[in-house]
Amino acid sequence: MATTLKDLMEQANAAVPRVSPAQAKELIAKGDALIVDVRDAPEVEKSGMVKGAHHVSRGMLEFRADPASPYHDKNFAKDKTIIVYCASGGRSALAGKALKDLGYDKVVNLGAFKDWAESGGAIEKPIEPGM
Repeated sequence: MATTLKDLMEQANAAVPRVSPAQAKELIAKGDALIVDVRDAPEVEKSGMVKGAHHVSRGMLEFRADPASPYHDKNFAKDKTIIVYCASGGRSALAGKALKDLGYDKVVNLGAFKDWAESGGAIEKPIEPGM
């Protein structure tokens, strides 16, 4: 029987702990966290992102996170805590599970960007076009 999205989400949510904005702020304050926004570029351009976050769209995550990939991003280090988020928490759950599968042990899911913003979390707004 084929795996369903529901199955994938259950596996991801079981593997990657969800954290509140307050818990994420504590992890960030420790100084060894990589915050990863896995939304698509138009979403980030429209709303901004968590201050200090690194944008890697969900479709490129494994390519950027795998040290053996020619597209590896050196910001990904297995000794860091990785905090992933998206628009609602679904893509970030799947992204977190993919990172765990790639050997990243300290991965948490912040969930929805709007929850961060509504909690008063620091945001970097996109630069206006032409500026």
